Amino acid sequence: MARPSARTAAPRPLSVVILAAGEGKRMRSALPKVLQPLGGAPLLTHVIATARALEPQAIYVVYGAGGERVRAALPEAPVQWVLQSERLGTGHALRQAMPHIPAGHEVLVLYGDVPLIRAATLAALIGRAGTGGVALLTVRLESPEGYGRIVRAGGRVRRIVEQQDASARQRGIRECNTGVLAAPAGPLQRWLAQLTRGNSQGEYYLTDVIALAVREKVPVEPVPVADPQEVLGVNDKAQLAQLEALQRARVARELMLGGVTLADPARLDVRGTVSAGRDVFIDVNVVFEGRVILGEGVRIGAGCVVRDSEIGAGTEVHPHCVIERARIGERCSIGPFARFRPSATLAGEVHIGNFVEVKNSELGSGSKANHLAYVGDATVGARVNIGAGTIIANYDGALKHRTVIEDDVHTGSNSVLVAPITIGAGATIAAGSTVTHAAPAGKLTVARARQTVIEHWRRPVKPRR
Repeated sequence: MARPSARTAAPRPLSVVILAAGEGKRMRSALPKVLQPLGGAPLLTHVIATARALEPQAIYVVYGAGGERVRAALPEAPVQWVLQSERLGTGHALRQAMPHIPAGHEVLVLYGDVPLIRAATLAALIGRAGTGGVALLTVRLESPEGYGRIVRAGGRVRRIVEQQDASARQRGIRECNTGVLAAPAGPLQRWLAQLTRGNSQGEYYLTDVIALAVREKVPVEPVPVADPQEVLGVNDKAQLAQLEALQRARVARELMLGGVTLADPARLDVRGTVSAGRDVFIDVNVVFEGRVILGEGVRIGAGCVVRDSEIGAGTEVHPHCVIERARIGERCSIGPFARFRPSATLAGEVHIGNFVEVKNSELGSGSKANHLAYVGDATVGARVNIGAGTIIANYDGALKHRTVIEDDVHTGSNSVLVAPITIGAGATIAAGSTVTHAAPAGKLTVARARQTVIEHWRRPVKPRR
């Protein structure tokens, strides 16, 4: 989904580092964790989109050994890739990116498995870093198990202690570290160089830079996140499902605030972006994928799947239709149980009914195919009526061929139009015809054998065993 472009001016140019080198063993998947899908896109894609909304000078993604699949999956991502060949902790991961970042930059650290954080939250964090301090995004949790704790003295942040290294008293602290921080590049480089592996995990903890900053009397500003859901991470499929539900709720709310009526916000699935006009109605169990545009007053029935398509104002899509890469005009009626394959274009007031399939075809204004038809590789004029059971036979076993049906044509039930063929304006095709040559304009074309009875024919029977 699209994210807001929210950025307060930072005192220094901004570089964003996204740590994405984790193995994700708890996902129990051959797919790298940061490529697990959320809202139809990899987790990492969401984080990159949020980072871009901040208009940084550069975005660096730190990926791990064997993470070439991550790079391959996002070949056009506007980022610079940095390899962490050994996974020695978050501090070690950030250390790999720092040589690429000028000392005069502000560094924002994000995580490839924390996809719901908002650009506005990060812009506020950067603004709180001041001219040389560290801003640390924190969260207060009733059940902080697994999180690093914010240790204060006299109200000021002194350090962060990880769960596995915390004392019983420290584990009672409810203010937790999200891992997200903003810091000046020069001092951050110096602090990273001083990290040691003297902890229970034998890793270089990024969180230890806070104590180093405090030792140098650098201000550390804790910034509580307003919505704890923004900083939820993903470690297993259960957490992924939890975030998917939160993402759906977020998108549904944005649509409703824009004037869309949802029959049940919990039963809408958006795996991409949806742009909708006023007074759109969306029934239950609808799935939108890719980029979808809905004009004013569009109605989408239950159980529809719409992918990379545009639907014009006033059009009604009845239940259980599948629409892919189509452009549907205004005031059309679609379905139920219709299918649009790629490159279908409908003018206004077209009717496509139940069990009709349209593929790589254009239908003119007011045309109809109300039941049980296939329209493939065809140019159909205005006010055409395609009868029940009519199909366009567009494939000869090797190549696809095009059919032209001019204005005001009527085809009778169970007719077959064998491409390439042209049906002239105002022509009528008799029911049951198989038409293999051009049909003249304004005439009735009959292409069927005379009905006969075969007297001595017997229906085949199965042989006895």
